[in-house]
Amino acid sequence: MSAKPLKNDVFLRALLRQPVPYTPTWLMRQAGRYLPEYRATRERAGSFMGLAQNPDYACEVTLQPLDRFPLDAAILFSDILTVPDAMGLGLSFEQGEGPRFATPIRNEVDVSKLCVPDMAKLQYVFDAVKVIRRELDGRVPLIGFAGSPFTIACYMVEGKGSDDYRLIKGMLYARPDLLHKILEINAQTTAHYLNAQIDAGAQAVMIFDSWGGVLADGIFQQFSLAYTKKVVEMIKSDRDGRKVPVIVFTKGGGQWLESISACGCDAVGLDWTVDLAAARLRIQDKVAFQGNLDPMSLFGGESAIRKEVRRVLDAYGRVGNGGHVFNLGHGISQFTPPEAVAALVDEVRSYSPQYHV
Repeated sequence: MSAKPLKNDVFLRALLRQPVPYTPTWLMRQAGRYLPEYRATRERAGSFMGLAQNPDYACEVTLQPLDRFPLDAAILFSDILTVPDAMGLGLSFEQGEGPRFATPIRNEVDVSKLCVPDMAKLQYVFDAVKVIRRELDGRVPLIGFAGSPFTIACYMVEGKGSDDYRLIKGMLYARPDLLHKILEINAQTTAHYLNAQIDAGAQAVMIFDSWGGVLADGIFQQFSLAYTKKVVEMIKSDRDGRKVPVIVFTKGGGQWLESISACGCDAVGLDWTVDLAAARLRIQDKVAFQGNLDPMSLFGGESAIRKEVRRVLDAYGRVGNGGHVFNLGHGISQFTPPEAVAALVDEVRSYSPQYHV
């Protein structure tokens, strides 16, 4: 596809620690259930997968938050579990119960059947990227994404979400060789998947290590970060003559900030438990930061929201040679009032320019 000149590239420049006039904003899960227009589109689609696997519907919900709020990036509407679904594990979404896999990976026989899937099985994702880029028409950049190899493995082994991660941690300690095989296949698959998104038009990519933070120190580095690093090393570094920044987000990973920042990524996402000012001192602007407002602050009313936004921006301070992308410390709650998001975005846009002079 021909490259459209970006009308707003503040998000990309901030990730690369280049000068910007204000702190750019986007929100994890910004296209989602908190918006009534999203719920209406999903109703038409019939199911979550009906939504995600239809490029036109995926485009529609990707653009919905941009039509409401002056956000600085769009993120592809999809799910991190499309990858193991393409591996043949049989993904379904049960009402009120979240994602489930029909054939989880539990033993040596299961692992022996795993392989990197044909990317043609995920063509609907790449088609969605192309449609979204066309419809954005250079308005803001488009973010592609994938789950980290470990986070994907959690779902593959547990078969669904988990409170204690008993099955995957049991495999980790009893048969680390099996888990390493799963993680290696996941890393190769994730790199191919993100590169295909970049080829289709994604202008930045994000790796969600949502469950890396449940691991013990030492174990995290061996079973999560090592494979995230492999993915980062395999991601295409540029497209159309412009660098494609890579964001890595490990929920609960603040104690490993130095090693995460050294994995080769351009930016590190921080959850709301991390002291942003202290994190910046620790890393010395070697990477940009993304985050890190507590998503629950959006239920505190407009005055509290604006106060918390200012607190986060004050903590990062003068940008100088750094880079800050304002975001939540995790995904937005489905119960968030849309007017709360409007207050957040307005406060970032009006308050942050003082730190960019």
